[in-house]
Amino acid sequence: MRRKLLDSPLGIPCTAPPWGKLVAVDLRSGTIAWTKPLGTSRDKAPWPFWGIEGAPGLGGPMTTASGLVFIGATTDNFLRAFDTASGAELWQARLPAGGQATPMSYESGGRQFVVIAAGGHAKLDTTRGDYLIAYALPATSAR
Repeated sequence: MRRKLLDSPLGIPCTAPPWGKLVAVDLRSGTIAWTKPLGTSRDKAPWPFWGIEGAPGLGGPMTTASGLVFIGATTDNFLRAFDTASGAELWQARLPAGGQATPMSYESGGRQFVVIAAGGHAKLDTTRGDYLIAYALPATSAR
């Protein structure tokens, strides 16, 4: 058996975008609260096609008690933070390799940190590496 994305000669999937979404579900009502395309075609397609929204991905989100969602997952090598209430993207940081992993959080010295393993993924053909990247949350966002 062989699993492989069916890509065009430009290196992007042959189906129409978005190829990945972040979806919030209201657990009280069972309805979708919001949905956003997740990631871009950057790092997979040649330059003028970097702006296509909704990239393939592998990895899950992590949420904080203060209402932030952190997710890497996408093929464009970014870690992003979203507001859980609105879905607005609040922050993003470029990773040195693919972040196809679920972030985690820990507290040390009264500060909250978000950590992600950036190692890339062979099946998604993302940038390979051997990194563990940590970001400190602002003091007002902790917990």
